[in-house]
Amino acid sequence: MGQIVDTETAMEFMKETLEKVEERHLVRISEALEVKSELFRQQFEQSNIARLTEEDLMNTLRYIFSVRRTAKKMLEKTGLEPFKQHVHDLLYGNEPIQSRFQDFCGRMEGLDEHLRFDLAGELLHFTFPDQYWLWCHWMWNPKIKTGSLPLVTTEEFDLTAPSLGEAYLKVGKAIAFVHEVGEAAGFQTISRKLFGTDVYLSCVYVIYAYTVLRMRMTQEFNQVMPGVAEFSTRILGVYGVTADNRN
Repeated sequence: MGQIVDTETAMEFMKETLEKVEERHLVRISEALEVKSELFRQQFEQSNIARLTEEDLMNTLRYIFSVRRTAKKMLEKTGLEPFKQHVHDLLYGNEPIQSRFQDFCGRMEGLDEHLRFDLAGELLHFTFPDQYWLWCHWMWNPKIKTGSLPLVTTEEFDLTAPSLGEAYLKVGKAIAFVHEVGEAAGFQTISRKLFGTDVYLSCVYVIYAYTVLRMRMTQEFNQVMPGVAEFSTRILGVYGVTADNRN
């Protein structure tokens, strides 16, 4: 395997981010992800899952941007008890992670495919932030082959995979290299934890999205778009969350 990260491009995205957002604001987003993770670790602790009510789940799932509006329908379609069992199997099952990921996504019949892997990725990453990584469709959308990861990885690194479980492994490999190169090259100083890389990749996506929107939309529309930091907090599910929200 050759070079995975396009270091020059990755550094340029960080430079452009810092031209638009002060680093202290990015650090605060990373701290908000810590708060989100604390909630997930408490709610999805192995002995607590069976006790979760629908209200508990709705209060937690609202921190997952892509499924917050469909969460109630999803729970109704899947059933509260089966959903809790699926979450337990994903987080604590004995099968390899790619198998658990694939099985979980296959059971979420009430969600579109990209929402299924968004949900699985968020549950894994924020419950076990030192063990698993995030995969949201804004990082890599295998259907339309776009996202922040292909923007900062080399053309030689192919993110396509035969299944969602295998794709999760490839996304993890890409994120690990982005994290390591960011530290080594000194361009990602938001946080040494993986949350800092989450924030960085969200900013890459936002900057790219704004570039595309500016070419397609009217000036008036562009003026009402949220700033990079706000957009980032929204897609990471922590809009309005601060370190003060800790229990």
